Parts: sequence; structure tokens; C-alpha cells
Amino acid sequence: MMILAVDDDRSVLSSLRLVLGRAGFDVEMAYDAEEAIAYLKRKRPDLILMDMNFHRDTSGRDGLELLQKAKILHPDVPVILMTGWGSIELAVEGMKTGAADFITKPWDNSVLIGKIRTHAELNATAPADGEFDRGGIIGNSATLNKVLAAAARVAATDAPVLILGENGTGKELLAEAIHRNSRRRRAPFVKVNLGGISRDLFESEMFGHKKGAFTGAVADREGRFEAADGGTIFLDEIGDLDASSQVKMLRVLQEHTFERLGESRPRKVDVRVISATNAPLPKMIAEGRFREDLFYRINLITITLPPLRERRDDIPLLATYFAERAKHGSKFSKDALEMLSELTLPGNVRELRNLVERAVLMSDSPIIGADDLNSLGLMNLGGIGALGEQERNAIARAMQEAEGNLAKAALILGISRQALYRRLEKYGIKR
Repeated sequence: MMILAVDDDRSVLSSLRLVLGRAGFDVEMAYDAEEAIAYLKRKRPDLILMDMNFHRDTSGRDGLELLQKAKILHPDVPVILMTGWGSIELAVEGMKTGAADFITKPWDNSVLIGKIRTHAELNATAPADGEFDRGGIIGNSATLNKVLAAAARVAATDAPVLILGENGTGKELLAEAIHRNSRRRRAPFVKVNLGGISRDLFESEMFGHKKGAFTGAVADREGRFEAADGGTIFLDEIGDLDASSQVKMLRVLQEHTFERLGESRPRKVDVRVISATNAPLPKMIAEGRFREDLFYRINLITITLPPLRERRDDIPLLATYFAERAKHGSKFSKDALEMLSELTLPGNVRELRNLVERAVLMSDSPIIGADDLNSLGLMNLGGIGALGEQERNAIARAMQEAEGNLAKAALILGISRQALYRRLEKYGIKR
């Protein structure tokens, strides 16, 4: 692999040549933007590693201009930017311009080499069909297969992945599949629901604490990042992080080090990061509620899971799978599967599973037909796919049964609280 390293500091280039050479990479060096452009006009490197500032100019304009020209000459060649921690905003601007990644000076050699190998692997040929172990991900629609093909390609790398999708689409299952197909498969897969961690407990939960660090800290405690060392950490609901926690998260993702609460010694961690959210992160960034630099750190690769309404062909397969798991021998008739396939299912796969499990539980027959679904009241009680007045009535009944408790009403309906909120507003139902 040929790497073009660009920096006006000769000592930095000498260090890069030594470090990268020992790792098995071929390195060509350019001491300024003009020399780099001249090289790029003659040859195509496999990767460009470049500083953002030249000729003692600290604005980064020279670096951005070089980046733009490099992407014009070789748009498919990944560029990793080198910048100081205080110039993260400049690195983010570079990511918008087309850079693939950034690293802060002084860099950690293992982190730098890991990033280079990740981008080399991302440019490699995708794995052959049949090599990806999808586990419990059920379906064979074109939209789902496209998602799984992207997951298969990224699984073999250490690239950070951001999984987007509505509630109930299976983001956690996809994260587990990516880990299961990675070279870290024998190491831990640590799941963290960031939406369920308060600001006061964030550092202790994520980084651990020393005995006596605060009242109640009666023993040393390992944090989630330390528990995931060597493996994968799954940061679910990352859009729920508050501003101060976002800063702390950015530092550990950037520097791969952290300190336990009550301890000043930095601890190094080697983790692959997969994040997930249903939050509109670009909108949150525009509103100042989510850090743009954190966004670019977690989404080197973004995979969006489609809602179930965009993969209706998979509903019969999913319903059959859930019925068999709920009770051996249970199944749906053809007309029942057709009825299920027509539902809107705002709660997606999770909602369908809840409906199927209730149908199996309430039915006396191993074969559940469309008439059974109607007679059992599931289609109306769940309000899952009912339209107009039918859906409104189902929600109103659930709210009445739950005595106004939103969490209980959502559980009755088999949908998320967010989906219930939207329908309450849609139909003007008072809470």
C-alpha cells in the first residue's frame, strides 16, 4: 500500500516514514502543497495522510485547498487529516470537504496504523455472498439485502458505524451481526443504552471509578469501555447524550484513552464503536444540540435500516418466525399473513413480534387465520395497522385501559412511546 504523507515539518515526515514503514506500508513524502499536487498529477497513492497547516499558516486554508485539489485529481483515494486537538473544527470542515477521517497530533502510532488499515480494508472487494452470518435478522427483501451487503463489507474492518432507523427496526440486531462477523467476534460485545444513563452517572458507567471516588463508591468498578476492550461497544440512543457527556465521549473516541473517576492514570482502550439512534442528528447539529465533531467521529460508515412498511415482503417470513418461536407448531394461514402484510406497523419489527406473540398466546388453534385475528380483537386492540377511525378508536381504548399512563398504553398497543405520542397528536387525543 502506497501512502503519500504531506507535512512541512521534516521531522514529522521522518517519523511517519519510520512508523509506517515498520508497519509494512510504502511511504512517499511531500513537504508542501505544491510538491504534493505535483506528485498527485504523476501518481495515484492508495491513501493520503496530510497536515492542515503549511508555511506557518495556522488557519488551515492551505490544507483545505490541497484537500479539494487532491479530491479532484483522485476522488476515490481516502484522505486522513492530521491536526491539533484545538483545531478539531478545522478537521470537521475538512470532513465536509471530502476527507475520510482525521487524527490529532501528537498521534498514537497504533491508532494511526489502525485507521490506515481500516480505510484500506474499506476500499477492498466486498465479501462473497453467503459469508455474512446474519443471525436473527429475518427477511429476503431487496431493501434488507442491500443493508446486509453494506454491513458485510464494513464488518471486516474496524470502521466506526452509525446505524440509523426508526424504533423497532432492529438496530441492535444489526450491530450484533456486524460484531459477530468481525475479527473481534471472540471478544466482548458491550451494549450501552445511553438514553438510560443520567448525566451524573455517565462517567462512572462509561469509564468506571476508584473506591472512594464519591459517596457510595465502596469498591473499584470497571466501566463499559474497559469491559469492551478488544471487542465492540454498542452505543445505543447516542442522540440522547447531553452536551457535557458528548465532550467526554468525543475524547475517548478520539484518543482511545480515559481515566476512571478518582484516578489520574490514563487507561488505553482498544474498541470498535458502533452507534445507533433514531434522532435526526443533522437537525440537532444545526440547532446546537449535538456536536458536529462527534457526529463525524461516529459515522465513518452510516447504515440506515428501512422501516417495515418499506419491506413488506418480509412480513410473512417474520410473522412465521415469531409464531414458531412463541409456540412450536404455531403458524398463520395465507389469508392471515396477507392481512398482517397490509398493516402500517409504526413500531416496525418489534411491534409485529408483539402482535404475533399475543395472537399465539390467545389462540386455541395452532393455525391462526384472518378470522381468528379479527375475533381475538388483535387488529383493533393493537391499532397496529388500522387506518383512520379504527386506529383512533384503538388508541383511545388503550389510553382508557391504561388510565392515561403513556408507557402502559404503548405496551398495550405494542408500539413505542414515541409512536404513541405521534398518534395522540395526529388524532387530537388528550393525554
